[in-house]
Amino acid sequence: MFSWDDSPDLNITPLVDVMLVLMAILMVTAPTITFQEQIELPQGSKTVKVTKPKTLTIRMDKHKKIYLNNDTYGLDTFADDFLNQSVKYDKSSEVYIRADKGLVYDNVVYLLKSVKAAGFEKVSLITE
Repeated sequence: MFSWDDSPDLNITPLVDVMLVLMAILMVTAPTITFQEQIELPQGSKTVKVTKPKTLTIRMDKHKKIYLNNDTYGLDTFADDFLNQSVKYDKSSEVYIRADKGLVYDNVVYLLKSVKAAGFEKVSLITE
């Protein structure tokens, strides 16, 4: 027999389960949704395309011969010769020095100092 005075207990567990599953699906799919609004961007300033400065590679073999492009120099005259040749190159270009591992440390430092004295700031020693 049913009485209107009884307060029925509601079982909301299935409702909560369904809502949690729907929320999980929404959380997984929400980041992948892309919107296709047409956006008009404002005009910016004109930009100049920056060109990367050329690199310069100097090599020194174990006989203390220095190679710059197709030219060969001796260690004793390299500082003056490179100072004269450096007018042809951009001072902001990167200089890479490749030296044989059998060379005396002083010779490599002399080469590095000569390149720095010519006005080049970005000088790197290349290793394996």
